[in-house]
Amino acid sequence: MIADERLAVGTVFEDKNGNGIREAGERGLKGVVVSNQREVGVTDGDGRWRLPLLDAGETTFFVVKPRGYAPPLSADRLPRFAYTHKPAGSAKLKFPGVAPTGPLPVSIDFALSPQKEPDTFQAIFFGDTQPRDLKEVGYFKHDIVDELIGTTEAKFGVTLGDIVFDDLSVMEPHNAAVALIGLPWWNVIGNHDVNADALAREEFDDTYNRIYGPGYFSFNYGPVHFVSLNNINWVAPADRGTNSATWRAGLDAQQLVWLARDLAEVPEKQLVVLMMHVPLNDMTNRAEVYRLLEKRPYSFSISGHTHWHEHRIIRREDGWLGATPHHHVVNVTACGSWWTGQPDELGIPHTTMRDGAPNGYTVLTFKDRGVNVDFKAARKPANYQMNIMAPDTVAAAGTNATPVYVNVFNGSEESNVELRLNNRGAWIKLTKVLEEDPALAAAVAQEPKVVSAPFRALSKPIKSPHLWRGTLPPGLPMGTHYICVQATDANGKLHPAMRSITVK
Repeated sequence: MIADERLAVGTVFEDKNGNGIREAGERGLKGVVVSNQREVGVTDGDGRWRLPLLDAGETTFFVVKPRGYAPPLSADRLPRFAYTHKPAGSAKLKFPGVAPTGPLPVSIDFALSPQKEPDTFQAIFFGDTQPRDLKEVGYFKHDIVDELIGTTEAKFGVTLGDIVFDDLSVMEPHNAAVALIGLPWWNVIGNHDVNADALAREEFDDTYNRIYGPGYFSFNYGPVHFVSLNNINWVAPADRGTNSATWRAGLDAQQLVWLARDLAEVPEKQLVVLMMHVPLNDMTNRAEVYRLLEKRPYSFSISGHTHWHEHRIIRREDGWLGATPHHHVVNVTACGSWWTGQPDELGIPHTTMRDGAPNGYTVLTFKDRGVNVDFKAARKPANYQMNIMAPDTVAAAGTNATPVYVNVFNGSEESNVELRLNNRGAWIKLTKVLEEDPALAAAVAQEPKVVSAPFRALSKPIKSPHLWRGTLPPGLPMGTHYICVQATDANGKLHPAMRSITVK
């Protein structure tokens, strides 16, 4: 029997034994949302759903994972929650897309297995992992993955786009590395994850679609609704101009329609977390997304792309009309500054990010409809939260003219940063500045300027969004002292650090 090629139907069922096949005694699940990436439907009492094919006929259908259930996982622990209908398959592309699917199946069924999901939970978020080849997959494994293998605190992980660096054949070995962590792993599409040779919008994310699933989707975990957006908006060749850019940062019209319909199924007081590659307020049509979030009292968003870590508070002057500002995090990148810089003793580039912070990842804690963002530097202890920059030695005369910089990696505009000497006396408040991180600027200046250097040169520093400046107190006696710094992070948590200094 051949299905009606204009309408897809299927079932969402409780897969008690986790084999992905509906068997006797496995009931259909009522009230589960299913989408064709434009419309959304809700399953009936028998778990049945029906949705039309999109205008072009090629359509990806996906189930919105409800609380308390999990989709099947691939061997690389990628959630399998979607079916792509592409009768003729992808066009000929440099990297393989979707194989021909043939006629629409009579029934597209989604299996979900029950699982416990607490109200308070953690998840791991990677900014751009971005290996360009297998050598850099090795860097990623030893710099990031090894310390996370077997983690039990987090419930799942997310990579926020630029999973790889243009060579999409690296996706599968990269996924095998991430799978070692042992968590279900969701992925957002980035501008280096697309089929750059695609001649039509429908082909632009076909390799990603084959490996990971739809370019935009949503799921629930615990009391939180997560939405993954595709803000790598394809540009037709005729519209690319002189720079030949294949994309612009924004959502296409269909995705905006879907987003409105997806959020309409979410209770108003449920926390909504938007995940994307390019930062929310860098999108061309960000205002349209703002309008969909502003009436919701609990929302949060997170991105990658820039290769620095930043807390952006989006307010009325930025076009946000909500009652309270919106918190957007530009996430620390796993690859730092694209796996660049001189190698360390293990042969891994130090790859300091453009803001002077180390590469790493964040751990997000979801509790009471709020989000705590904890910065974790790669291969460093959890309490490594800042870098104090001061001379090793200073002259006794004029110590109060000696600058001290503190880069608080997870700092925000609300952070408080203070110093004092030898843990005595009054604390001196430091001033937030917008400058290049001095240590990173020095590292760039000191790199060997030779074409044959066995590493990639660091990128130019930016003006760091989490840098503070002060001076040493006057009248320091000669001898060895230590600078004490205390700083609050974006969560308001206080972190201490120290650095020794000699007065001569």
